[in-house]
Amino acid sequence: MTDTPWLVVGLGNPGPKYAANRHNVGQMVLDLLAERTGARFSRHARAQAVVAETRLGVLPGGRPGPRVVLAKPTTYMNTSGGPVAGLVKYYGVDPAQVVVVHDEVDIPFDTVKLKSGGGEGGHNGLRDITKALGTKDYVRVRVGVGRPPGRTDTADHVLKDFSATERKDLPILVDDAADAVEMVLVEGLLAAQGKFHTRV
Repeated sequence: MTDTPWLVVGLGNPGPKYAANRHNVGQMVLDLLAERTGARFSRHARAQAVVAETRLGVLPGGRPGPRVVLAKPTTYMNTSGGPVAGLVKYYGVDPAQVVVVHDEVDIPFDTVKLKSGGGEGGHNGLRDITKALGTKDYVRVRVGVGRPPGRTDTADHVLKDFSATERKDLPILVDDAADAVEMVLVEGLLAAQGKFHTRV
């Protein structure tokens, strides 16, 4: 069994101005995953990203889970592809072992869905990653932020902070998404879909 790491990428925009936006929920999930393992992010020498190398989850028999590079691009969302492609090349990761955690307006706020491949649903961060990797076949952990209310523009919606009501439940959503990432790595995508897609 190869010990090539998984690459788990949390999407968002850089800087404190955007940190609490709906668009940055992917990076919130990465922060929690790092916190769970005591890993610390540091600037990568070859890619525009901060990374933390760790192991996630627990394998049968109590062995530590697989090697993982947690990565948060330091570019803006729409240019996430360059950093991701750079890290894939640097660590020798197959795109099938790339997990991208991102906000998703097409599913309700309190929901996590997972898929591999398929379209980008108008998400410019994913579109740029697909273009840079030359394939759609990477895993996406889709963290629901809900559709914009009324006639609010989608771009405005995702660049706003979560509402006061949403903020009460946000830790649960971020925790669920982090659990979903760990489950993909340890038990596989189908098992994770079976758990998170059947919730009521």
